[in-house]
Amino acid sequence: MDMRDWIAARLGRRFLVLLSIELLTASLVFLGLFLGIYSHQLQQERAQASTQVNELLQVALENAMLKRDLDGLRDIIYYLGRQEKIRRVSIVNPEGEVRFSSLPATVNDKMDSEPEGFAVGRTRFLVDEFGQEVLRSVNPVHNREPCSRCHGPVAEHPINGTLIVDYDAASIRSSAVKGALLLIASGGLVVVAALGGVWVMLRRHVLRPVRILQEAAKRVGSGDLEARADLPGHDELAELGDSFDSMTQELQNGIEALRRQEAFLQAVMDAVPAGIRVIDQDFRIVKANRMYCQQQGVALDQVIGRPCYASSHGRSERCPPTLLTCPLVETFKEGASIKCMHRHKTAEGAEFPVEVHAAPLKLSDGRSLVIEAISNMTDHVRFSHEQKLSALGQLAAGVAHEIRNPLASVRLALQASLRSADQGVMDPAEVSNYLRLVDGQVDKCIDVTDRLLRLSANGGGVPQLVDINRAVVETLSLLNWEAEAGQVQMVTELDAHEPRVLADDGEIRMIVLNLVQNAFHAMPKGGKLIVGSHLAGGLVELSFRDNGIGIPKDALPRIFDPFFTRRAGGQQGTGLGLTICRSLVKNMGGEITVVSVEGDGAAFTVCLPAAEGGLS
Repeated sequence: MDMRDWIAARLGRRFLVLLSIELLTASLVFLGLFLGIYSHQLQQERAQASTQVNELLQVALENAMLKRDLDGLRDIIYYLGRQEKIRRVSIVNPEGEVRFSSLPATVNDKMDSEPEGFAVGRTRFLVDEFGQEVLRSVNPVHNREPCSRCHGPVAEHPINGTLIVDYDAASIRSSAVKGALLLIASGGLVVVAALGGVWVMLRRHVLRPVRILQEAAKRVGSGDLEARADLPGHDELAELGDSFDSMTQELQNGIEALRRQEAFLQAVMDAVPAGIRVIDQDFRIVKANRMYCQQQGVALDQVIGRPCYASSHGRSERCPPTLLTCPLVETFKEGASIKCMHRHKTAEGAEFPVEVHAAPLKLSDGRSLVIEAISNMTDHVRFSHEQKLSALGQLAAGVAHEIRNPLASVRLALQASLRSADQGVMDPAEVSNYLRLVDGQVDKCIDVTDRLLRLSANGGGVPQLVDINRAVVETLSLLNWEAEAGQVQMVTELDAHEPRVLADDGEIRMIVLNLVQNAFHAMPKGGKLIVGSHLAGGLVELSFRDNGIGIPKDALPRIFDPFFTRRAGGQQGTGLGLTICRSLVKNMGGEITVVSVEGDGAAFTVCLPAAEGGLS
């Protein structure tokens, strides 16, 4: 028998034992009451019989007295005493003397007149003078008018004597015992039948449903949320089963909802292009996204539960906070977000530079966590280079247009010179004019390529003195064809003091290029763009104001986030142009801000330290 059967059987036995005890107790109580009532009934019956005998003897006595037939009275008493279950019949005079008796030897004996043995009008069990237990019935023999001649007036002598009938107590008790045994046997059969019926009902309507509920509960406990009791009927246990099934269904729905939320949260985290990991107070990683796993070159199950210092730094113990800025320690200490630069290690031990943004997270259960957003700086460099190439690619059409016109002029001049040479009528002055034209157009082509090279050049990280006005004018010249194609009017408002900054010339031109092209995208149906420069208070301000569609209020805080893009007309962009602009500006010690009202254009302002201010 397995544990389930044992529990069910134990519960059944408990019910059976308790029910047996209850039925046995009730039977014993009932038997005791029955015996008492039965004994009392026997006494009443014997008392009634004695009363009837007394009435009979009264009549016989009156007749005997009237006829003076005392021998007939003695015979009546004698033969009455010989009846089955009657031990003795006596008539006692008022003085207690036995006058007539079925036992002649007791005639003229003095009868015990104590209350328990000689109480007139009572019937009770007692032990007689012979040591035998009897049921004695004591009844008065009343004086009547015909007897008054011998016994005196009725008023003065109401009682002529007392009739005493002793019944055999053993036979009476034997009858009582037989009745009790018969009752016990009948009661036992009733109890057994009742127990059998109750046991069948108990197993069918209690133990079986309880076992089904227990099995369903075990299945649910082992993870089988499809388990149901499905108890039939409409009783309390069936309602309990319905409640259990409803609870299990709610539990299943809740767990499925949690799983969906967990999957959704993981999908959201996996969609973030930066590495994300969540760390608890024990320095254990409790959550991570796909990008973090890719950065480390491991699977997700190899990340969850590992110490953060082992996962990203390949250490066997915590990073010393005095030698390394630990985002977890600093975030818990400061209670605010922090940013730091680290070098992480892949699973193979290769190091790569990262930028870590850490923020605290307080859960409702009191736990404190830290969320880290980890950006691979190697990827940033690659993205920056790709964005730069993408921007240069967009210039290709305009640059080709600017170079094509001078080349067309060069070709016309050369073709005219060739025709003159073929005809043998070359005019030196005309050839000289053609050559000057070719030389001028080649200078234009060289100028265009120089501007393009300055835009794409890599300064090698060494700051140089950059003329802001010249960088703006030359960059805008590369965008003339794109502006004309988009019906955008470009206007410059440049400071006459020719402001200069210490920076990378190519990066300054890339900032101008990205912000101008960003303005073009905001004016899909054409418009006006004003590019200005202003020197004030040791700062150089570069402004880009357009009258395009503006930036929605909800998108304004996110426009500098990586990969966030929302161009007019639903066009898709890389989402890196403004991010790179902000990164370049910050690296130069400057700041970029934006003011915009949706439907009323936008104004971007770049503030950089002026070279004059920086050198003073």
